[in-house]
Amino acid sequence: MARPDRSVRIGGGAGFGGDRIGPAVDLAERGNLDALVLECLAERTIALGHRRRLADPGQGYDPRLRARLTALLPPAVRGGVPILSNMGAANPRAAGEAARAVAAGLGLDTLKIAVVTGDDVLDRIDLDAPALEDGRPIGEHGPVISANAYLGADALLPALDAGAGLVLTGRVADPSLFLAPIAHGLGWETRDWPRVAAGTLAGHLLECAGQITGGYFADPGVKDVPRLADLGFPFADVRADGSAVIGKLPGTGGLVSRATVREQLLYEITDPAAYRTPDVLLDVRGVTVEEAGPDRVLVRGAAGRPRPGTLKVSVGYHAGHRAEAEISYAGPNARARAELAGRIVAERLAPAGLTPRLDVIGPAGPPDDPGGECRLRVAALARDPGHAEDVCHEVEALYTNGPAGGGGVRTRVDDVVGIVSTLLPREAVVPATEILEAPVARPTA
Repeated sequence: MARPDRSVRIGGGAGFGGDRIGPAVDLAERGNLDALVLECLAERTIALGHRRRLADPGQGYDPRLRARLTALLPPAVRGGVPILSNMGAANPRAAGEAARAVAAGLGLDTLKIAVVTGDDVLDRIDLDAPALEDGRPIGEHGPVISANAYLGADALLPALDAGAGLVLTGRVADPSLFLAPIAHGLGWETRDWPRVAAGTLAGHLLECAGQITGGYFADPGVKDVPRLADLGFPFADVRADGSAVIGKLPGTGGLVSRATVREQLLYEITDPAAYRTPDVLLDVRGVTVEEAGPDRVLVRGAAGRPRPGTLKVSVGYHAGHRAEAEISYAGPNARARAELAGRIVAERLAPAGLTPRLDVIGPAGPPDDPGGECRLRVAALARDPGHAEDVCHEVEALYTNGPAGGGGVRTRVDDVVGIVSTLLPREAVVPATEILEAPVARPTA
């Protein structure tokens, strides 16, 4: 049932897997939140998680899960603030067990943990289906590693209805992580399209955490942001009518302004009339953004149409091996020597069918500049790992087989995971919620 006199405050505690932990702890401690969301999963991240899970069935979740939860669970439990996060990545069930161990170590014996699964659809995708990005069959891009459907807010509501203090998921659409606690707290129906659109908009604004408080916005002398080293993360006060006030905590660095909000509003919006999510087709053309006080911005005017009948699926595949190698040249004529080194490497690799990218980093000063210094970077993508190693060997060989004065060689070869997308009928994706009631037993002294 809708609660017309209520508002909820949702915090954005992470915008990617490598985000800072401190600002989220600050939100949990003094943000007076109704929920804290940690959005830690990118498209390639989950495919990399599947590779870790294949190597070790107990892995595949976010590597920083334990560190985040160790810092966040005590203030969140004290304040009665549920945490929702996609840190489950490729293995939400293992993430739940890891969270139970953390809770046990912290003495949080009453914490109820929910694990949401059902996004892994590797056994249901058609490898002959065209990729949305280029129209080529999915299977032609390379050996498929993973396929994860973007779940919506409705997949998370059972966990919140059950009173979970921690909800761990795999692939969920970023705004949906926020929409779920908004809809739960305000009693919204998941087919109330105007309200679902409003909640989706709020989630979209919060999903990148520090981006909306000035972190990705800052450009010195053009868009100055104060105290970036102490950047605070955002929250949204969402009202029953769907309007939201975006803000940050007093005393934190950064900036919430009409400009930061508008920049984040446009982030990743491919079609402003129909931004596709699992919950709604969001229309942001009528959205207004108004200053409402220091570091407070009022956002309203989202519109929505019924959710699509298909869900987007992110498919990870093995795209080959990337070689990167660097070597430096210093002193007079440094740039010319670096450029010659690049030509030598390109000529050596040509018989193997490799055309490397060559970048000379450093100033193009006068040839007689005694303080000149340049660094050659060579990069190439190869299907065969041996050819990738050849790139590194050729740069290393420049020590004695190339121009004078080369030094400081660094090389690396990485497997490359590519990402393409496809669609799957909604009815083919079946979310499930498992409640982990009690932490594992704490070890005795």
